[in-house]
Amino acid sequence: MAGRARTAFRRWRSDRPFWGGLLLGLGGTEILLTEKASLKVVMHIGMQGLAGYLLPTVMLVCGLLILLGPAQRLFYSVLGILLSLGTWLTSNLGGFLVGLLLGAVGSCLTFGWLPDQEPRRGVLRRRRPRSPAMDSATS
Repeated sequence: MAGRARTAFRRWRSDRPFWGGLLLGLGGTEILLTEKASLKVVMHIGMQGLAGYLLPTVMLVCGLLILLGPAQRLFYSVLGILLSLGTWLTSNLGGFLVGLLLGAVGSCLTFGWLPDQEPRRGVLRRRRPRSPAMDSATS
């Protein structure tokens, strides 16, 4: 049972820019969690305070939409990078840089993902066998 679920998850994950969407969503979540202003303070500050909550919320939604609807990944990734950079000004320097970096890396991974690319397996280079002449030269 667990083997089938794992195989199904791997198949689902391979059909979309999983890590990009996950990092973008985590970046939005981290920025939201670093916001400590109460609703009273947000309303007093005005649009700047509202943007501090709005931008990371839209980042989180973009991350979820990338995972659920990868066909529109280019739009969501461009929107995600713009929102991530916008949090520098509106949300505690982008969640103390952690959320900003997570969002930016996730957006870049999503933008660069190609749906029809074959998965990489066995990418590590195999060492060529050394010839006996090279072994005697190094000794």
